[in-house]
Amino acid sequence: MVSSDMALFRVAALSLPLIFLRSHSALSQDAKSSDNQWIVTLGGSAEYGPSYEGSKHLSFSGMPSFDFRRFGEAPEYGAPDDNIDYGLFDIGGVDVGPVVGLRGGRSAFDDSELQGLHSVQWNLDAGVFAQYWPIEDHLRVRAETRQTLWGGDGLLADLYLDWFQPAGDRWLLSAGPRMSLANGAYMRNNFAVSAEEAAKSGHVEAFDANGGLKSIGFTVAATYTVSPAWSVQIYNKYNRLVGDAADSPITSRLGSADQNVIGITLNRSFQIDF
Repeated sequence: MVSSDMALFRVAALSLPLIFLRSHSALSQDAKSSDNQWIVTLGGSAEYGPSYEGSKHLSFSGMPSFDFRRFGEAPEYGAPDDNIDYGLFDIGGVDVGPVVGLRGGRSAFDDSELQGLHSVQWNLDAGVFAQYWPIEDHLRVRAETRQTLWGGDGLLADLYLDWFQPAGDRWLLSAGPRMSLANGAYMRNNFAVSAEEAAKSGHVEAFDANGGLKSIGFTVAATYTVSPAWSVQIYNKYNRLVGDAADSPITSRLGSADQNVIGITLNRSFQIDF
């Protein structure tokens, strides 16, 4: 069962892009290029996966996405687990810029066996991304480092390697491995159990989680371009928690180290002028 706060947040997150989609005209195919014209892409994703990180229970959730580029620039390939970014610098072919993301939370509403354990609040994080294309438009190497904006919930570093393959005029396929690292603050917030919490819970023992490698995984996606304004993407994201993230009783006793998410995203692009 999903907590009421998280349910409302997820519904709002899924609904927000759709509200914007209804309020803008379709992308013009014959508009003239200009320095003050931009293409904005808004998306809404529906996902089915673990109710919280380490959970064995599955639930539905929603997630917004956002991208923008100057009119006339070709859209850049991206994976479904990329966070929202904007490239500011090109350093020897390496694109660097800010990135923002969303972290899910957990509470006893998600799983009654979490009673007595501290809740994890959903949060926004921000940081820096860098990516490089060893083979242009095909092979991409990407890294993101993000810190929460409030609450001191810790630092994450995610590493991506993706192969992109067009199939015909409308399909784009992508696949690649993942690796995620976290500092001590993140690991303690999500996977540690204090002695007091263990006594209150009665289901788990005390556990101290340290920073390090958090998970390894693989992401696959298929994107179909319906028109210049519309596209649909289906994807699967699998991660295997490792180290202290897997050894934590929150995962090993109450949940599962195998974390799989399936999802579908509807994207709509439109032109705006400044």
